[in-house]
Amino acid sequence: MSTEPTPTGSDPVRRRKPRTLALELVESLGDRIREGRLATGDKLPTEAAIMAEFQVSRTVVREAISKLQAAGLVETRHGIGTFVTGVGEAPGFRIAPEQFNTLRDVIAVLELRIGVETEAAALAAMRRSDANLVQMRAALDAVAQAVEQGRDAVAADFQFHVEIARATQNSHYVELMGTLGSGIIPRARLEPVDGLDEERRQYLRRVNGEHESIYDAIANQDADGARAAMRTHLANSRERRRRSQVEAG
Repeated sequence: MSTEPTPTGSDPVRRRKPRTLALELVESLGDRIREGRLATGDKLPTEAAIMAEFQVSRTVVREAISKLQAAGLVETRHGIGTFVTGVGEAPGFRIAPEQFNTLRDVIAVLELRIGVETEAAALAAMRRSDANLVQMRAALDAVAQAVEQGRDAVAADFQFHVEIARATQNSHYVELMGTLGSGIIPRARLEPVDGLDEERRQYLRRVNGEHESIYDAIANQDADGARAAMRTHLANSRERRRRSQVEAG
């Protein structure tokens, strides 16, 4: 029998199973960390405060905290509380900032992404909700706006890939993306955006055009098309870096 609080209204979230509630809590708290609303070093609210805000049981809160710990987003200091460790700082698998410093490093990460994100795109096409599409669309619009205004589009670019991971309805994909962090976007390390000229804008528009192809396939629930579009996007990025590596000797 469920240990969740007895529903007092018609809200369907209140009637979901504890495991589902825990995953939703992981997503909500993870979003706050990734968006900077909970910064590295911040102490999470107490269990009681989280229970009250999200109307869940202590069991759900503890399961969610455990998953956030596994993703490297928080750490618990016994007798003190749970603190944000930041995105991309998992105690187990992680790619440290210094591992993005060279073209060779970036190409290696792109090879990893091709293996992971092509299947994520296919799963997203099969499982995405209308709400997932809304979030993907918002991320793409933010990329386009940043490019046209000559601003850094890396955060919005990364968010688009995170939303695809979320649309798989498999929390492991989201946790992995959160662990890797926005440094996996190649230009975050190698291509400063200061003083974008028109040639650079055109390049970034082509990149976002590749994003649009991925989005269209997911929206149309075309798993094979989404898989192919994501592979093309990441492979194009890899080949651009390989050419740069050759040119650099």
